Amino acid sequence: MMILYNVTAAVDDSVHEQWLDWMQNTHIPEVLETGRFIECKMFKVLLSKDEGTSYSIQYFAESMAELQLYEALHADSLRQKHASRFGDKVLTFRTVLEKVKMT
Repeated sequence: MMILYNVTAAVDDSVHEQWLDWMQNTHIPEVLETGRFIECKMFKVLLSKDEGTSYSIQYFAESMAELQLYEALHADSLRQKHASRFGDKVLTFRTVLEKVKMT
């Protein structure tokens, strides 16, 4: 069963370029280096009522067990790096989705 771990981020304009560069060149590679995800896709949210710019960062895991291992072993330290660098200039929320088999 494919699991999608989606992180939606609302990014303040004052840190937008710095955050985008850091995500693409540092954070996402670090998340993928944990070995718990097989792929990552990043989308800019086009229709949003939030201030600034929003993104959807989508990490794909082969199972819920892989996501649980990521949460247990890696998530706290990676989230702390993000929080210490950007504080309240980037607000995030997470959702977990399961791929539905199409008939």
